[in-house]
Formats: sequence, structure tokens, C-alpha cells
Amino acid sequence: MQTIDISGTIGLIATAVLTLNILLGMLLSSAYKKSVYWKCVPAFIQKLNITDIHNYTAYLALLLVLVHIVLIPIDSASKFSWLQLLWSLNTQHQPYMALLGSLSFYALILVIITTQKIIKNKMRFRFWKNVHLISYGTALLFIIHGIWMDPELKDRPVDFLDAEKLLSEICGLVLIAASVIRFRYFIRKQC
Repeated sequence: MQTIDISGTIGLIATAVLTLNILLGMLLSSAYKKSVYWKCVPAFIQKLNITDIHNYTAYLALLLVLVHIVLIPIDSASKFSWLQLLWSLNTQHQPYMALLGSLSFYALILVIITTQKIIKNKMRFRFWKNVHLISYGTALLFIIHGIWMDPELKDRPVDFLDAEKLLSEICGLVLIAASVIRFRYFIRKQC
């Protein structure tokens, strides 16, 4: 297995972890403990600290994304330099898709930094909440990056039925469905 393959696999794992993290964030932003559905969940799950799991999955996702990024220039076949990872528009392979990956990485860092207690306590809640809403855009960026980026960096057309692409597509569909449900809940809560 080449380094670029390992990087792609880690990127897929990061996509799944980020999807779980965003779903947990949506759950936390609702009054889920008052829900009839939550009371049907097994007791051992109800006892879990969802906030801690949400935070840990964010850190795990950041670690996975960092490993994904670091492995790319190590493989000489990728033709990526360390500098190109910071601003991907001048890469030889799919510069716009690589840029989406870079932007989602920057957004992930921003959300995680502003969640640190020392920083969060200095921010007004509404401002912090608006920064945290960047996660929805981040999800869109990393899902598109995962679907459209060629994992072998050979600029091949997208095979939407490839197992790796299917994982990103499923994560995207789950996030869209969850966002619709969350938006409907928000609208009902406002009335």
C-alpha cells in the first residue's frame, strides 16, 4: 500500500468521524433529553456524556485530517509540496478540489479553537454560535472534496459507485437529512 493510499483511507475515516461529530453537535443544539425519542434510547446510551463525545470526536477528526495532510507530500508520486498544502490552487492535480480540502481544514481548526474554554468564555454566545455554524459549510466542503478528489491523484473522472466515494456520498446524505430535520425542529421551536 502506497503512502497516498494510506492518506486517502485516513481521509475517509476522518470524513466518517466528522460526520458523527456534526450529528452530535446537532443533537446537542436541540433539547434532545426532553424528546420522546431520547427516552426510547437504551439507558447505557442515555448515561453517555454527549458533550465529551462531541469534543473527543472533534479532536480525533483533527488528528486524522492532520495525518491525512502530512502523508500527501511524503509520497513523491503526489507531486504536492508542503507549501501547496497550505494554498492548493497551484497544485498539479485538481487544484480546486484540493483547495476545498484545505478550506475545510482551516474551518475545522477555527471551530475547534473557538471551542476552547479560555477563548469561548471571552466570546459572546451568539458570536460563538455563529462561528460554530461554520461546521455546516465545513461539512459541505469536506464531502465535496471526498467525492470529487481522485484518491490516486491521477485526475481520473469521478466514479460515483466506487466504495470510497459511496462512503462520502452516504455521509453527505446523512448530513443533509439531519440538517433538514434539525431545521424543521428549529422552525417549530420558534413558533
